[in-house]
Order: sequence, then C-alpha cells, then structure tokens
Amino acid sequence: MPNIKSAKKRMRSNAKKAEVNTFVSASMKTAVKKFEREVKAGNKEEASNNLNIAVQRIDKAMSSGLVHKNKAARLKSRLVKMMNTME
Repeated sequence: MPNIKSAKKRMRSNAKKAEVNTFVSASMKTAVKKFEREVKAGNKEEASNNLNIAVQRIDKAMSSGLVHKNKAARLKSRLVKMMNTME
C-alpha cells in the first residue's frame, strides 16, 4: 500500500480506468458474439443490426486504446465477410 499521496491517487484512478476498460472490452466481445450467433441462426435483419453495434463497439475500443487499429480493422473485416456470405 503506497504512503505517498500521489501514489494513492494513482491507485484510485487506475482502478477506475481498469473498470471502464473492462466494461468496454467486454461489451465489444459480447456484441461480436451476438452477431456471430445471429449469422449462424440465419437471421439477416438481426445480424445486420448486430453488425452495426459490433462495429461501433470495436471502434470505441480502438479509440480508447484497448485494441490496436490493425486488430480492429481485422475484426471488422471478418464480421463484414461473414455478413456477405449470408447473402
């Protein structure tokens, strides 16, 4: 446990940031899984809606620095490819 005031504050801010980062990354993964589930079920409308949500969540994770831009591009490319194979 730190004794210095700034170190204590740093611990508090790191805990808050970790909580937000966990939420953003978990919501991204959940959105991707929901999309994949709809693709397997063959629901085009639901898959299309979930694709938009998943892309938004991936972009959010990328902008906050949780996911590298190349990984985000790769994920989005794979999701769009899955959507296009449905049609």
